[in-house]
Amino acid sequence: MAQHQCNCMFVPPRVMENLAKVGVAEARLSIQQSKISRTKRADKLVDMKAFIGTRSRRKPKRKVYDCQNTWEQRVKRIRDEGKPATGDKDADLVYKYAGNVRDYFNKVLQRNSIDNSGMDLVLNVHYGEDYMNAFWDGDEMTFGDGDGEVFISFTKSLDVVAHELSHGVTQYTADLEYFSQSGALNEHFSDVFGSAITQYVLKQDAGQADWLVGNEIMGPTLYGESLRSMQAPGMAYDNNLLGKDPQPAHMNDYYAGSDDNQGVHINSGIPNRAFYLVSMEIGTDKATLIWYDALQKLWSTAKFNDAVEVIVESARNLTKQKQVPIGSTQRVRAAFREVGLPHLS
Repeated sequence: MAQHQCNCMFVPPRVMENLAKVGVAEARLSIQQSKISRTKRADKLVDMKAFIGTRSRRKPKRKVYDCQNTWEQRVKRIRDEGKPATGDKDADLVYKYAGNVRDYFNKVLQRNSIDNSGMDLVLNVHYGEDYMNAFWDGDEMTFGDGDGEVFISFTKSLDVVAHELSHGVTQYTADLEYFSQSGALNEHFSDVFGSAITQYVLKQDAGQADWLVGNEIMGPTLYGESLRSMQAPGMAYDNNLLGKDPQPAHMNDYYAGSDDNQGVHINSGIPNRAFYLVSMEIGTDKATLIWYDALQKLWSTAKFNDAVEVIVESARNLTKQKQVPIGSTQRVRAAFREVGLPHLS
């Protein structure tokens, strides 16, 4: 197992800390409860070695639980695969979006659920009181309701559901350590799949997409903002509640501090920008195919330069196999050069 496990929160810690500093009580409570939850979840992370080489044709099922505003998961099971809608908008939305994610990986990338072996999708809604986050914890998804002002329910966004479930895909492939550059790559791949799945469901191409992450969960006090922009990292938000978006778009502005597990949500903006540039050239579907192929060849401690090398090689192989357009390899290289990669230290 990787040393730094992905107890992956959707809202970056810096955002939550800024909210707490300006007096948003729900943010302080959410931070405290996230720390408690991470401690509880530490013992339930799966052993990846048990899944090496295993495959199954089993069809993954969705299981939705209502936490009933407690700080516990799986309190009451309220919807199973194929059962009618519950009338709970959050439960029914997350059921729908999880199905979108499952179907995308199956139909587009030929992957059978998160673990490629038919793993069921366990989804918890109404977690805590005014909890301002969503997370993947190693085997299930959990969503807070938000406070209704800064953030609304985290089930409202397909981006959120796809991003967090994609952390599971990374866990069962490269298992990228959630720290420094490998952690930023972990976040980056979730943004890649989140955006790709949203475009797929909405029948958008790269030119039609907004390339924003998390804009659907912004409450009335933050309307018009988002948490990240893949097109323009650093430009997602700028206000007195969240502060200024710290994401760099180029290695010249790389964050080298200790916050956020050494910048996992911050420096992901650099490869995010590269993916956007490639998508605009060859299409999001073809770019995602290259990135997915590369993810399966990366390793837990891979850094940005490693990822560039592997992604370029995947582009070359897929071009040879006629799965992506001729010239894709050059476009991938050019996109990474535009964001300062590979980086010569």
